[in-house]
Amino acid sequence: MTYVVTESCVDCKFTSCVSVCPVDSFHELPDRLYINPETCIDCNACMDECPVEAIYPDMDVPEEMQDWIELNEKAEDFPQIVGQVDALKGPRCSNPDADQ
Repeated sequence: MTYVVTESCVDCKFTSCVSVCPVDSFHELPDRLYINPETCIDCNACMDECPVEAIYPDMDVPEEMQDWIELNEKAEDFPQIVGQVDALKGPRCSNPDADQ
């Protein structure tokens, strides 16, 4: 099992999840994050930290978001992010007022 970032992250890009990842599995795109399934150790820390509930165990990703599993598998193609930075909170953010 691994964890998957889904569409609720798009344009929000809160990074509190990144700061709790013990193995630095997160990778950064301009408008979202992905989790590298090859390095994720399934610790669940990131899921509890995400203020927009964008992270799911791969086995529990809702049917309408299944394509996000494959998108996260491409995480290595993007720069790794380590540590928390300011959230993007762009115009498509599902909840820009979410607590970090």
